[in-house]
Parts: sequence; C-alpha cells; structure tokens
Amino acid sequence: MALVNRLTRLFQADFHAVLDRIEEPDLQLKQAVREMQFALEQDRQRQKLLQHEANRLERDRDATAATLATLDEELDICLAANKDGLARDLVRRKLAAARRADAIERQLDGIGEQIATLEKQIDEQAEQLAGMQQKLELLVADDAREHGPSADFADAIRNEEIEIALLREKQRRTQS
Repeated sequence: MALVNRLTRLFQADFHAVLDRIEEPDLQLKQAVREMQFALEQDRQRQKLLQHEANRLERDRDATAATLATLDEELDICLAANKDGLARDLVRRKLAAARRADAIERQLDGIGEQIATLEKQIDEQAEQLAGMQQKLELLVADDAREHGPSADFADAIRNEEIEIALLREKQRRTQS
C-alpha cells in the first residue's frame, strides 16, 4: 500500500508540474514518455513472471508424465500377478495423475495465450514509445535552436575546420 501511495504522490507531483508549465509541451511529452516506459517495464515484468510460471508447469507436466509411466508399469505387474486390490489402488492413483496432467495442460494453454497477448501488447507499446521519444527529440532540438543558437554553433565546429582556419591565420600573418 505504501508503494501505491508513493506512486500516487509521484504522479500527482508530476501532474502539478505539468499544470504549472502548461505552455511547455516538452514537459508533458517527457511525462508521457516516462509513463509509457513505466507501463512497458511493468508489462515486461509480468511477461517474465508468466514465462517463469509456464516453465514451472512444464516441469510439473514432465514429472506427472513420468509418474503415469511408472504407474502403468506397476499396474502391468499387479495385473500379471492377479493382485486386483493393489491394481485398484494404482488405477485410482493413475486417474488422479491423469486429471492433474489435464489440469496442467489447461493452465499451460491459458498462460500461453496470456503470454502471446502480452507480447503483442509489449510490441505495440514499444512502437508507441519509440514514436513518442522521436517526437520529444524533435521538440527538444527545435527548442534548443530557438533558445541557444550560439552554443550550437560552437558545438558544431569540427576539428578539420579549426585546422583550416589556423592555417589561414598563419598564412595571413606571414604575408603581412
């Protein structure tokens, strides 16, 4: 519950910051990107948990199949020895193991569907996030061009341009 309260306060604080600076769409876009990243990470975590559960169920299915094979062998021995009392107990255990195997298969099918749906959702979210990040980069680049062009000019000078300018300065000074 404390985590939920913290997250609520965090979102409220970010929401209030957005309201305070409503004229600045880059802040809103940054917030949207953060929220999308958070949602994407939650879905990826859920996918990992589902995959872990599917792996556990597959191990259970394999163990149940081995149990069924063992029960079949024991049942063959009991029937060959005309031990119907022991055979009944083995048949009861075999039926229980078969029901468990069916239940595991149904669970695996359900988890497989959930994983497939979640993978589709994660792919869509990742595409949307990439689009939002591109928009944010363009907005920040436009904003930087509007507010600080002189700093951009200094950053955009390549080493080759510096060398050429230095050679020109040297040449001009030697000619005078």
